[in-house]
Amino acid sequence: MSDHPVAAAPHRLSEPRLLIPLALFALYVIWGSTYLGIRYALESYPPFLLASVRFVCAGTALYGFLRLRGIAPPTPLQWRNAAFTGLLLLGFGNGLVCFAEERVSSGIAAVAVASMPLFAALFSGMYGEWPNRRESIGLAIGFAGVIVLNLGSSLSGSRFGALALLVAAMCWAFGSAWSRRREMPPGPMNTAAQMLCASVALLIFGFASGEHFPAHPTARATLAVVYLAVFGSLIAFSAYLYVLKHARPALSTSYAYVNPPVAVLFGVLLAGEHIGPYDLAGMSIILLGVLVITLAKQKRAH
Repeated sequence: MSDHPVAAAPHRLSEPRLLIPLALFALYVIWGSTYLGIRYALESYPPFLLASVRFVCAGTALYGFLRLRGIAPPTPLQWRNAAFTGLLLLGFGNGLVCFAEERVSSGIAAVAVASMPLFAALFSGMYGEWPNRRESIGLAIGFAGVIVLNLGSSLSGSRFGALALLVAAMCWAFGSAWSRRREMPPGPMNTAAQMLCASVALLIFGFASGEHFPAHPTARATLAVVYLAVFGSLIAFSAYLYVLKHARPALSTSYAYVNPPVAVLFGVLLAGEHIGPYDLAGMSIILLGVLVITLAKQKRAH
């Protein structure tokens, strides 16, 4: 009889109601820090090869670990779906963000990336899953907060870079909506398969566009690549795919509103950047929007 509580504990720890908040916390904090990580990595590594190295290292390590544990490889259909989703999310989504961060201000990057939940709501609606009224209000509040956040920032930059960020947000949103309705590899194998497939596409495109690996990268740039691979890819991307499977689209994409203020805070703490009244006001509004989305999700669950 004493075995029953012990046996039940792992089950409780694996419940979505416990894991979703933990996964969202990882997305909010870790992906908020990757903007600074990409900046540091770009000091030595070109954008598309940077993304390729990040994903091939993380994907190979995770795939090898899963296979050693006896996890079955994806089926041909699962590989196809993972390749298409990985190309959209990681190839276009992350690759174009790396490309754009060489050309545009962080203000444009934050606004463009924060448009992703709006695209996600549109694409999910095309599949019959429109956000409810409270989620729509939360989405609108969050986007308004990002605009306020950037009123005090310089929005000057390359129009081509800004367009790249917009395409990145659209591709990430469509890939997220599309993959929710397809047979994907189970659990962490989905993460590994998407990263491996995306890394090949990024490597080919990087070399085709004339990029080369640096002969003498700086220590800070290389450490940034390691951080992006371990925390940004292995941990946070796995968390995102989990939330995407178990939560409403509005909640699973809410990280895009939280990442800009988190990126600002990391810039203040680690890079000595200045934070002004617009930054504080924008962060407050963004957090309010996320709170509305979260409460809407909880009410729907009840």
